[in-house]
Amino acid sequence: MELHQLRYVVAVAEEGSFTAAAQRELVAQPAVSAAVRTLERELGVQLFRRGRSGATPTEAGAAVLVHARAALAAVAAARDVADEVTGLLRGRVEVGMVVGCTSTVLADLLADFSATHPAVEVVLVEGASADLLAALSAGRLDLAWVGRAQRPPAGVETAVLYEEQQVAVVPADSPLRGRSLTVAQLASHRLVALPPGTGGRAALDAACAAAGVAPVVACEATGLEMICLLAERGLGTGVVPASVAAAAADRLRALPLDPPVTSRIELAWRTGGPSSPAGAALLAVARQHVEAASGG
Repeated sequence: MELHQLRYVVAVAEEGSFTAAAQRELVAQPAVSAAVRTLERELGVQLFRRGRSGATPTEAGAAVLVHARAALAAVAAARDVADEVTGLLRGRVEVGMVVGCTSTVLADLLADFSATHPAVEVVLVEGASADLLAALSAGRLDLAWVGRAQRPPAGVETAVLYEEQQVAVVPADSPLRGRSLTVAQLASHRLVALPPGTGGRAALDAACAAAGVAPVVACEATGLEMICLLAERGLGTGVVPASVAAAAADRLRALPLDPPVTSRIELAWRTGGPSSPAGAALLAVARQHVEAASGG
């Protein structure tokens, strides 16, 4: 009997299927099935009823499940005691990241954390801001980087991690005249932009609403490079962060917007902070970056 077999048994029981358990454990589904079958042969009992609707513990499986959880908890406790002696922090943190986010601020933050706590596994989950905030509220995420698209739900706190100006981008040989665009002029173009729920799109929509116009978004792309590629080929006027436009200056012309359109990426966490020590440690590092960015 091995610990990974017990882990898989607990995962199957809690997730209700071998496929979902494999996804949770980040292994192939046949590996979970094989490990559970091996354990069933060793114990001489069937642990799960398998069917099209999933897997449910048998009476024997339910009894084994109690001891499997106890064994895993005992191992975790032993590791925690050893880590306390050595000062080593272990664990896993799940971090949400809004789609289309390319900031080096986030990469630097995670690099600093990993350098300080190399034994902590960091898992990034990409999604729209609204979905990430919901997952954070439900406890499925420890922290999240979100675009300012709406007020955070009750029980969630936020702090601005960084801000950046959005610009319009057109092909380098575009006949478009002028050195800038008003937001009203921009709204009259066919646009290529990030989808709703991202920081850049939230800033664009808010600026257009303030100007009393509605943007015509012809194409949506979750990748900023794809927005640049589509704009370069004439599918529409792209809206991207200024740093992205600068990197593509050899093929695209950037037009500042008037008034300026500023996108914000915010750090979000549950009031009281993450429940795990690893999550709390990441929040502490993230707050240091927020304070440094704000000059505090």
